Amino acid sequence: MELFQLSRKSMADFLLSLKGEGGHSPKQILQQAWAAAHEKNGISTEAFLDTKMPAIFEKLLRADLQKIGFSINEIVALGNQIEFTHLSSTAVQNWVKRDVKDLIGSPQLGKKYSADQAAMLFIVEDLKATLDFDSIRKILALLFNDLDDRSDDLIEPIPFYAAYAAIFEKAHHHNSTEKSMYDQTEQCIKKEALKTLESFQDFTDQQKDIVSNILVTASLTVLSAYYKSLTKKYVTATLFLNG
Repeated sequence: MELFQLSRKSMADFLLSLKGEGGHSPKQILQQAWAAAHEKNGISTEAFLDTKMPAIFEKLLRADLQKIGFSINEIVALGNQIEFTHLSSTAVQNWVKRDVKDLIGSPQLGKKYSADQAAMLFIVEDLKATLDFDSIRKILALLFNDLDDRSDDLIEPIPFYAAYAAIFEKAHHHNSTEKSMYDQTEQCIKKEALKTLESFQDFTDQQKDIVSNILVTASLTVLSAYYKSLTKKYVTATLFLNG
């Protein structure tokens, strides 16, 4: 059976839809993601039947959008549907209890975490590919302020997640023969980060620098995670076929 995984951009859109925002329902987001993944090979009933629908998606599609919250296990299950992401419940428990406790805060929906808190944990998972927790806490504290009031954030968690996800996807598929692969990737990411900032008219120059630099940082860490995941695939294949 084929696994049904989402890009980071699709996951950000999915989280927004679970909040009743973004203009599309959760089901529509998943339909669009699945269709995009199968565009080359053709979209058919047979193709969908050969796809394993994760239990967490089925559960969220049945849920009342007014009451959606996430346990740690549900955040882990959802996070592991993101391409080249590997979360564990033990690690995330440690993050919320110790490593990024002040950043994430307590569950905001009774005993469950909000979609914004889930997004912040996905962001932490990406950043920890290259940064230590002290650095993660410091840079994200520049973006996210009062845990219980998202209105004072420089940029909210899900839009930030969506922004660097879009930048990564643009850079990942960027082709050019004029510069080295490394230079073109870096320049593409910087260009897309600056373009993203054009939609935020109220930022000061200093705030633009802060958000732009952290967008570039996050995008590069996702790229790093991609290459790390690709490396593991080759190692696993080599050992399996030649062991």
